[in-house]
Amino acid sequence: MIGLLYTIAKITGGILLGLATLDKLDGDANFFNKIAKALAPFQTVIGGALIVFAIITFWSNLIYTALSILGGLLLLTHVFGKVPSMEASLRKLSAKLMPFKAIIGIALLILGILGLF
Repeated sequence: MIGLLYTIAKITGGILLGLATLDKLDGDANFFNKIAKALAPFQTVIGGALIVFAIITFWSNLIYTALSILGGLLLLTHVFGKVPSMEASLRKLSAKLMPFKAIIGIALLILGILGLF
């Protein structure tokens, strides 16, 4: 059950993070924009789920775990201002990861889809 929830979190997080690239693929259909619009209110939950499930399944595959934690941190950027003790360091980390947002998103989407099989 945790594996399925983790896979769903990877797919939805990948869509949210990789939206800029995915939007170019669908042309005028705006398919991914519609999905992202529906998922946007759950961005904090998806980011938290990515981090929690990555910690739970830490030793299964370290590459997947690291990618999920990075994706979760990018999705939780707006929440970092509410954690005063770690705000500066988390914002610096998030700023360094922001150029790789689309790459991390597409990788999470691919890993999530592969996790279904």
